[in-house]
Amino acid sequence: MPVIDVTPDPENCTLTMTARFDAPVERVWQIYADPRQLEQVWGPPTYPATFVRHELRPGGMMHYFMTSPEGDKFPGFWEITAVDEKTSFDFDDGFALDADDFTPNLDLPVSKNVYRFTADGDGTRAEYRSVYATAGDLQKVLEMGMVEGATGAINQIDELLKND
Repeated sequence: MPVIDVTPDPENCTLTMTARFDAPVERVWQIYADPRQLEQVWGPPTYPATFVRHELRPGGMMHYFMTSPEGDKFPGFWEITAVDEKTSFDFDDGFALDADDFTPNLDLPVSKNVYRFTADGDGTRAEYRSVYATAGDLQKVLEMGMVEGATGAINQIDELLKND
């Protein structure tokens, strides 16, 4: 299991997850840079993702939806704010009202995220940090199952890497 640490910090309104992958940084980066690979690991295993827009560049947008086993769609968006190719990217992550136009759902929290990938021996250490506007927003996503969903999603990366 790649996820090695999960740290919710209500005082600082953050959720930090750390993972380690048995692959070089460049290979882990490719997963996020390629929407077809990202679809295989974004979202919990029973809620596969479909990316309909993928612009991994500053100012770019990512639009996706996860599909439940019953066929319900849960849309979201990333607004990319910074990219250091192969090592990190920053983005605002939010929920959308529908999978047609991806209008932000203002009733649910938006988080500011930093994903960092660094060499760790013959593998990669990944840090996924989300910052929420309030401790209440953090609590809301924790109650929605964010830790379980994100852990399940990140752990799928190992299977994808095994198929190389």
